[in-house]
Amino acid sequence: MPLRPADHPLPRPGAPPEGRCMSPQRRPGYAARRGAAAPVLEAPLTPLPAPIGGAPGAVGGWFETATCDIRPDADGTLETAQRTAAVLARRAKADNTRRAYRAGVRAWCAWCDGHALSALPARPEDVAAFVAAGAYPPPPARPLAAQTLRLRLASIGWLHWLAGLPSPTATAIVSETMAGLERTLRRQGRGPRPKLAAKIALLREMLALIADDLPGLRDRALLLVGFAGALRRAGLAAIRINDLEACEHGLRLSLPVSKGDRRGKGVVVAVPYGSTELCPVRALQRWCAAAGITEGAVFRRIRRLPPRRGAAAAEPPAWVVGSEAIDPGTVARIVKARGEAAGFEAASLGGHSLKRGALNTAKDRRVHPAQMKRLGRHASGATLAAYIEDGDLFEEHALDGVL
Repeated sequence: MPLRPADHPLPRPGAPPEGRCMSPQRRPGYAARRGAAAPVLEAPLTPLPAPIGGAPGAVGGWFETATCDIRPDADGTLETAQRTAAVLARRAKADNTRRAYRAGVRAWCAWCDGHALSALPARPEDVAAFVAAGAYPPPPARPLAAQTLRLRLASIGWLHWLAGLPSPTATAIVSETMAGLERTLRRQGRGPRPKLAAKIALLREMLALIADDLPGLRDRALLLVGFAGALRRAGLAAIRINDLEACEHGLRLSLPVSKGDRRGKGVVVAVPYGSTELCPVRALQRWCAAAGITEGAVFRRIRRLPPRRGAAAAEPPAWVVGSEAIDPGTVARIVKARGEAAGFEAASLGGHSLKRGALNTAKDRRVHPAQMKRLGRHASGATLAAYIEDGDLFEEHALDGVL
């Protein structure tokens, strides 16, 4: 029998989507006040000229300002319309991508400043040296992974695109340096290693040791919903009550933004009822009921209160559930911690383990690839293949019975 909603059903979405929460903290170039209110961020009405040939610090500050995605108030002028168009173009990239690009440009500008080099425009040979310095830094600094260095190259490329300059990363010296580095790292055993897939057997072991306190209820629901929906950590952390709609077969989870949804149309994820103790819907209902969550973020931060004065040593700890959503990094830390408690190596697990686990469990059950693509919301088989682990190479070998 499929499970029905418990005595704490999740409400159907009816309220309009909430806007982005903007920090009141000032940023360079956007110091403005409205009356006596706290400082707010405002986009400049005209694009700021790029400091081409300027000091690396000025380049970094300009990039921070130029990547602001706050739309100016409409006033009917051409300048405001142009600025709005520029903001919309920047919103084509996800928030996490823009955040990573800002970090990459900061690192690039700091490196250029330390070596008296031009950050904008950059010479291709300097960019190649930046890659090499990141891969083989002097101790005690830790070497950067090839994926991190590729992201920093993308940051430098976007910096030049915003400034209207050709990208130094699209040159032979940079691409060959990066290719040589990746080949070297693979030979040294430092190549990219995908996170361990938390398949159903592994997931059971993780869940078996989770207690029924507030952190346990939250983490249990998070693991099961992430697995059942084949969700990435960012999508899992961002779930709100209004994104969930109860229906006959489970919950319909609406994701306004997801990595595979390039056009921002939004996707709907099915979270089905289960008939065992692994039911994700029941786990989610238990967590929301215990934490008193009826609106806002679903997966929230939890704070442990200090013990009462004179309390017995055996008295269970007291917990307070916050109002803010956890961040994607916290999702990864929860997966690592629960996996380590079950005896698995924490470094091998991460936020992607749940999505990989769901897809590889489907593969083990011989689910058709079309259904697996639908589960993972992948547009192509190549993207899906990146999540699938190699099974038994000798099972159903193409030459079985021939030799």
